[in-house]
Amino acid sequence: MIEAGHGQKPWSSLADDERDALQAAYQAELDKEPPTCSLEAKVERFARWLATQGVAFSMDDLNAKR
Repeated sequence: MIEAGHGQKPWSSLADDERDALQAAYQAELDKEPPTCSLEAKVERFARWLATQGVAFSMDDLNAKR
């Protein structure tokens, strides 16, 4: 997984509206990807895309309380 790097905000530190906006923006990218049933692949793709937005995301964020 992609760890929080210099200048990257952890997903867990974002407000709900920030998360919602990022998820909506990611949908356009997701539509270009081949489908997968693999949770690991889905998380890796989302984390990679979020890194380009300055946000760090990992599998741990899936189980974290909002």
